[in-house]
Amino acid sequence: MSDKNRLFDVRLVIGGLFVIYGLIVTAIGIFDTQAEIDKAQGVRINLWMGLAMLALGVFMLVWLKLNPIKNEPAEPLEGADREV
Repeated sequence: MSDKNRLFDVRLVIGGLFVIYGLIVTAIGIFDTQAEIDKAQGVRINLWMGLAMLALGVFMLVWLKLNPIKNEPAEPLEGADREV
């Protein structure tokens, strides 16, 4: 499979974005202040959501790696070789 076809696989785009956003939100969650944690009723929501986003992004990228797009040529239609 060519890299050109793989570039437009939606799993790559979704996985890449979720990994980037997951890293950002996880970093924000690590440095949450106590006031922000109290505001979320004691839950470090940024940390947990960042880790969940990171896990989803990694899952999508692993799925792409293990099951890539198969690029098979299409069969010609019957009568397609006739000129109009």
